[in-house]
Amino acid sequence: MDLRGHGDADKPAAGYSLAQVAADVAAFMDAAGIPSAVLLGSSSGGYVAQQVAITSPHRVTGLVLVGSPRSLQGRPSFADEVDQLTDPVDAAWVRKFLTWFPRFHQVPPWYIDGRVQDGARMPSYVWRETLAGLVSARPPTDMATITAPTLIVWGARDELLTREHQQALAAAIPASRLIIYQNTGHLVLWEQPERVASDLTAFVASLRQQPA
Repeated sequence: MDLRGHGDADKPAAGYSLAQVAADVAAFMDAAGIPSAVLLGSSSGGYVAQQVAITSPHRVTGLVLVGSPRSLQGRPSFADEVDQLTDPVDAAWVRKFLTWFPRFHQVPPWYIDGRVQDGARMPSYVWRETLAGLVSARPPTDMATITAPTLIVWGARDELLTREHQQALAAAIPASRLIIYQNTGHLVLWEQPERVASDLTAFVASLRQQPA
């Protein structure tokens, strides 16, 4: 699914709090007839997945958090540039924005081009409201304990999230396991999709082997 404001999803003027975006995930599952699922979230999508696991724990069979933060409170270095965006959002700015997350494995140019196009399609207010909703939210693991079995995947060369940050996330989720990908940056899913898919498959298989 595309989160609100992104891709082909609706782009309302408001409603970008972490709680509201997490509610969209549950609503999507309702519409698709999915009682529960393993949720995979990459980067801030993992923050959303954590919120779903807190607010709708019965819907979450397991979590896979890929380069996911434990907390996003505070003002990131690029917030000033986001505040100054105007419509239409410049594709060249989006491409520059993506360079703030260094990559250490080859990512196909067509894939990068697609993400640039996605970013340029987002109205400037979506950029601002999405960022505001993320940084103002109380971290999900501060609100309650996530009980779902959780796989945490982190790139050792992530310049946004430190090892200590990921260890704190793992410590906050009792039934979690942290896997570290060496020579990989923040955008783990972009850099190593095959390895993530393999680890995801093994994680789902392990859940099926657990007693009901």
